[in-house]
Amino acid sequence: MGSANKATSAARKARIEEMRRAERARERRNRILVVVASAVAVAGLVVGGVFVVRAQSDDSGGASSDAKGSGDSGHFVTGEDGVRTWSGKLARTHVGTSVTYPMHPPVGGNHNPVWLNCNGDVYTEPVQDVNAVHSLEHGAVWVTYTDKAAKSDVAALAAKVKKTPYTLMSPYAKQAAPLMLSAWGHQLTVKSADDPAVDKFFATYVQGKQTPEPGASCTGGRMK
Repeated sequence: MGSANKATSAARKARIEEMRRAERARERRNRILVVVASAVAVAGLVVGGVFVVRAQSDDSGGASSDAKGSGDSGHFVTGEDGVRTWSGKLARTHVGTSVTYPMHPPVGGNHNPVWLNCNGDVYTEPVQDVNAVHSLEHGAVWVTYTDKAAKSDVAALAAKVKKTPYTLMSPYAKQAAPLMLSAWGHQLTVKSADDPAVDKFFATYVQGKQTPEPGASCTGGRMK
């Protein structure tokens, strides 16, 4: 039993290290793109900074500055493991306005072109839904909590997030339970930081099969 646990732990550490290497490679590519974009701008081939905005976003749909809704339709279906899965449509259009989502925290829908940094980032103040949803699209798990959560649980979950690429954490006053975990199309309420469901959710949904854009960056976006 001990050897099996060690093997599982080693495999997870290897997976996390591989994601970190991939993230560093993406950062190098992003720096190159910035240099190229600057050169093109100097040459006068870009009008109004459009290229820079496009470089910060991904290709999941054209931006629409006048879209008002989330574009979502459907409802949650709860599985035997307690994970609620959105049954229906989760839109993915980039919008420049605020969005009203049908669930809190949101697990998908129209969102801002700029993602929220999610490379193990822990935010102590509320963040913008429209940026966090973009992070979920990139395969991140979003840990949220209310002021009803025990401080020890908040601290333990923050420590877990900080060492896990493709995760982020922030307070969220409007949610129905003190501690919740969200991924694209999936959401779970947990009892505490040491609830076994926490590790299972991370293992399943950090860059999981639900990810619309696996491998997309979790750095270089919005930082608050």
